[in-house]
Amino acid sequence: MRKWFALMAIVGLTDTASAAVKTQVVDYKFDGITLKGFLAFDEAVKEKRPGILLVHEWWGLNDYAKKRAEMLAELGYVAFCADMYGDGKTTEHPKEAGAMAATVRKNVEVWRGRAEAALKLLKERPEVDAKKTAAIGYCFGGSTALQLALAGNDLSAVVSFHGALPTPSADDAKKITCKVLICHGADDAFIPEANIKKFRGALDEAKVSYQFESYPDAVHSFTVKGIDDKGVKGLAYNEAADKKSWEQMQTLFKGVFGQK
Repeated sequence: MRKWFALMAIVGLTDTASAAVKTQVVDYKFDGITLKGFLAFDEAVKEKRPGILLVHEWWGLNDYAKKRAEMLAELGYVAFCADMYGDGKTTEHPKEAGAMAATVRKNVEVWRGRAEAALKLLKERPEVDAKKTAAIGYCFGGSTALQLALAGNDLSAVVSFHGALPTPSADDAKKITCKVLICHGADDAFIPEANIKKFRGALDEAKVSYQFESYPDAVHSFTVKGIDDKGVKGLAYNEAADKKSWEQMQTLFKGVFGQK
């Protein structure tokens, strides 16, 4: 049985690039495991605002994920980065990252449960309008955001950036109630065409409202500046795809949240 522990303990507070945006490291738990999330919000805003759950790549909750959270906060959202590995674990090694992600993915209840614990925490934040929430993710995080939708969680939108695409069962696909945006690199060798067809076929059959964007000349991790330095074949930054996908996410959010 899942155990929810939404009580938070703020263990850090730092200024960010914007004077009004604050960040906090937040401890929370799922099934006895301590998770260390990262919260970013503009403290100058007094009214409740939409909350965005952000899920990291397979490297763990690193500086890249935190920077994206700060960018969301600067746009006026409350952003919370989930910790899917526990204790804020990160790695720079592809093999270790793959093993860490695989450990979570092998049990879909744990996979979804850790993400849902973070979503619950976000919705309970006093700054957040719990009726206006979305989930986004990168790589492993994109798949995780999609799992939240497939589990039927109450979200306004889900966005996957260069995430692997699951093959939903007919029942799971029917549980999706939010709008979905898939930001995919047209030349991403990590995601087989067959997987794309199965994923889209399931969503089409369930009449899910989704947008599938495929960016020319983009491969895996196209949003991550500096990813080329890791020397992993098939990973490369693409400025055009990065900017376009971020703009499309903002357009989606403005639509579902009723913003001008």
